[in-house]
Amino acid sequence: MNQRKKTIEVESLPRVEGHGAITVVINENGEVGDVKVDIPEAPRLFEALVRGKSPEEDLNIVPRVCGICSFSHKYAALRGLEKALGVTPSEKAVALRTLLHIAETLQSNVLHVFFLSLPDLVGYPNAIAMAADYKDAVLSAMKMKGFANRIMEIGSGRFVHGETPVLGGFGRYPRDDELTPLKKISQELIPEAEKAVEMIGEMEIPSFLERDTVFACLNPPGGEYGLVSDTVLISDGKEVPVENYLELTNERVVSHSFAKRSSYNGKPFTVGALARINLLGDRLQGIAKKYYEKYYGDRWKRNAMFNIHSQALEILWCLQAVTPVVDAIAEAEMKDGGIAKRTKTTGKGTGAVEAPRGVLYHHYEIENNLIKSSNIITPTAQNLDDIEEFLRVAATNLITAGDTEDLEAKFEMIARAFDPCVSCSVHLVRRLA
Repeated sequence: MNQRKKTIEVESLPRVEGHGAITVVINENGEVGDVKVDIPEAPRLFEALVRGKSPEEDLNIVPRVCGICSFSHKYAALRGLEKALGVTPSEKAVALRTLLHIAETLQSNVLHVFFLSLPDLVGYPNAIAMAADYKDAVLSAMKMKGFANRIMEIGSGRFVHGETPVLGGFGRYPRDDELTPLKKISQELIPEAEKAVEMIGEMEIPSFLERDTVFACLNPPGGEYGLVSDTVLISDGKEVPVENYLELTNERVVSHSFAKRSSYNGKPFTVGALARINLLGDRLQGIAKKYYEKYYGDRWKRNAMFNIHSQALEILWCLQAVTPVVDAIAEAEMKDGGIAKRTKTTGKGTGAVEAPRGVLYHHYEIENNLIKSSNIITPTAQNLDDIEEFLRVAATNLITAGDTEDLEAKFEMIARAFDPCVSCSVHLVRRLA
């Protein structure tokens, strides 16, 4: 039966980092037409800002892409710049960077799981409304986030935009008496993280959005679960060097958004915690492994909502990882005053890390100690096409089933499950219309 064309709009996507919008068009024949995730925030031109700057200046500029994953941007930049300049940081520097990376992942995952997406799962409009009935969960989240912020302060000078990580190492290394107490606190928080995983693991997750997709994440060496590597593992079985990142991401401009889009072999793909768990989850150890085996299933490969569950598992993994990494920092030697020297003044390098939301690439071409060109590809820019496809499938299934109540809320929930970072996605692009 013919009907009037209908447009469903979410003009301002709530509970995400930055400003996004959703438009879903239902045609006269009842079929889903255009599906768009619009990113209306203005571009901020970071790739142009760093041209002609020194590597040291770049390391102070690019973390400002995002206030939540600022260390991930600095770490990816460090890896790219150090490759280009022939810098080999010490084991102590690498271990301390790992601790900061874990802390950032912990605080970001806690923020998204408890305060941004958990209200969707328990039927509340926001975390404040949820707090009375889920007081223990909210208090646990605040403690875990505060702990992660404390690690950042100790290791990098402050909990956001830390200044002590520098090319080749650290300007200051924390004392053992600053680091050692972190082990006890992390162990005390693990039971609270377990409760969160159990609570989320038992929740009913809707199936109306399910579809096959491709996943990609970094492949840490040694068969370990981790956040850093020089190769990318893809769910089709391929493994690709990060230097070939352009072949994996294929960035393009779309007319309805300031954020670029990425595709792999012409199709959407997903990065982030869900990709990491789907591809690396069997590498988890200890308590995280126990809960992975309890809750993981085939639906995680088809349903973006399980990104929330994946982040919850990673919260456990992060807390487990604090003790061995703190021990590694204490045992590692600090050479050359803690800062390794560059051996070249001209070169190219691609650095990649797993930011909380997925693979983050920083590529640099340096000439005579100045940046000639740079390229930054963020996780959200890689996820946006897949968000639209999950929304399309959800809209089609819901309309076919006659379940058209609160479509806006359902669309918001799907987009929010990806934990999009709008600020990261608009670092540089030209809008066409």
